[in-house]
Amino acid sequence: MTDKNHVLIFDTTLRDGEQSPGATMTHAEKLEIAGMLDEMGVDVIEAGFPIASEGDFAAVSEIAKRAQNSVICGLARAQLPDIDRCWEAVKHARRPRIHTFIGTSPLHRAIPNLDMDQMAERIHQTVTHARNLCDNVQWSPMDATRTEHDYLCRVVEIAIKAGATTINIPDTVGYTAPRESAALIAMLLERVPGADGIIFATHCHNDLGMATANSLAAVEAGARQIECTINGLGERAGNTALEEVVMALKVRHDIMPFTTGIDTTKIMGLSRRVAQASGFAVQPNKAIVGKNAFLHESGIHQDGVLKNVETFEIMRPADIGLNEANIAMGKHSGRAALRSKLRDLGYEVGDNQLKDVFVRFKALADRKKEIYDDDLVALMQDSAANTEADYLQVKHLRVICGSDGQSADLTMVVGGEEKTVHATGDGPVDACFNAVKAIWPHQAVLQLYQVHAVTEGTDAQATVSVRMEEEGRIATGQAADTDTILASVRAYVGALNRLKVRREMVGEGSDTKQVSMYSH
Repeated sequence: MTDKNHVLIFDTTLRDGEQSPGATMTHAEKLEIAGMLDEMGVDVIEAGFPIASEGDFAAVSEIAKRAQNSVICGLARAQLPDIDRCWEAVKHARRPRIHTFIGTSPLHRAIPNLDMDQMAERIHQTVTHARNLCDNVQWSPMDATRTEHDYLCRVVEIAIKAGATTINIPDTVGYTAPRESAALIAMLLERVPGADGIIFATHCHNDLGMATANSLAAVEAGARQIECTINGLGERAGNTALEEVVMALKVRHDIMPFTTGIDTTKIMGLSRRVAQASGFAVQPNKAIVGKNAFLHESGIHQDGVLKNVETFEIMRPADIGLNEANIAMGKHSGRAALRSKLRDLGYEVGDNQLKDVFVRFKALADRKKEIYDDDLVALMQDSAANTEADYLQVKHLRVICGSDGQSADLTMVVGGEEKTVHATGDGPVDACFNAVKAIWPHQAVLQLYQVHAVTEGTDAQATVSVRMEEEGRIATGQAADTDTILASVRAYVGALNRLKVRREMVGEGSDTKQVSMYSH
């Protein structure tokens, strides 16, 4: 980095983002999203936590081999086996990085039962080991914002002397405020010897809703790397959202004269793809990428926008990749028009996928008078969530409901074999879920069942999201259909498919949180 005002964008969607309960992505989804991040111009992609599982190692390794532009980073605890495993995964990259961390606050020092001197020695040993493997090493004092300032300065200096080239200051629990975030970076730059020769980064969680503000405040104080995720995905309330910091720097360049290399027109496509892969829908009022971000209902606002769009919009839809052209889609639209529209919405589809989506599109068009952009996004999400490769597939559903009771006749394909059952329940959805459980017995507990209409009208598609937990493993499922009950069953079955895959990846009876619970 030669420009002192250039801010590096470090995306951790595939690591911290995937640690959101239920957001586990498939190997293919990780590779696709990493490719999109690489093309977008993200400086550093934290591709995963290689020692967490064989699946994580394989994904990081393959991403490292494929990356053309971005630095590919893996996360490792302050343990030599972690660091070795991380290096084995990232060493194939053109530009590899090892990111190692340890909790330095009093609360986190108590976990490994290390005193200050013992922890300082551990930091020196592990950062030195990482630097002997790789010339690009990042170190993080987890829970830095609740670490004593004198001790934080001490361990940051140790890490720098041991060879760390980037020092990340995580607000692990989203506790700090913008003024504190800026003051902490300024203090480290002033007090730590060698601080002017390395890059300071900031990693902010959003527990109090201030992650983006804290990140930008840190940049104004001298940090030059922001760690973030697409859609702000991440543990608990999430992280700094990539789209928010990038657009804030672009829109308010007058007071924050910083630059990034991000192609902002890729934002919406990535946002939708990550939402689809993770199963976490973007809330309608989400900044930048929510579907209401460029909608105006107030008469005063509508009048103003019609006269001059800048009266109520500080950015244009095209800035983030939203197509302003309105191509009317309906039952007479052909494959070429559908492919073009999907491309505008951020989806590149191959011929085989287009064929499948086109069949679904035509079926939807026969049931709906108008097809909106959000209908097509829901169609793509549903197409990806329910495929012929799934072990469990819904083939036929018939539901009877009324004052006399509710029942469901369900036919599913289980590992290639058709099975049919009749079940009753306390309501049509309960009857359907009981039918699924009769065909595929399981111990998973339904934690969340959520329905929302994609568009307006009685013929609107319903998108159903479910979250299920089984022995500490959490998975989400999502499906869309004009038939809410059918969408519910497909979402439920989708979550069961994800749980099955995750169970096989991690192994029966394994503690899936054993490795990731201490990541910053």
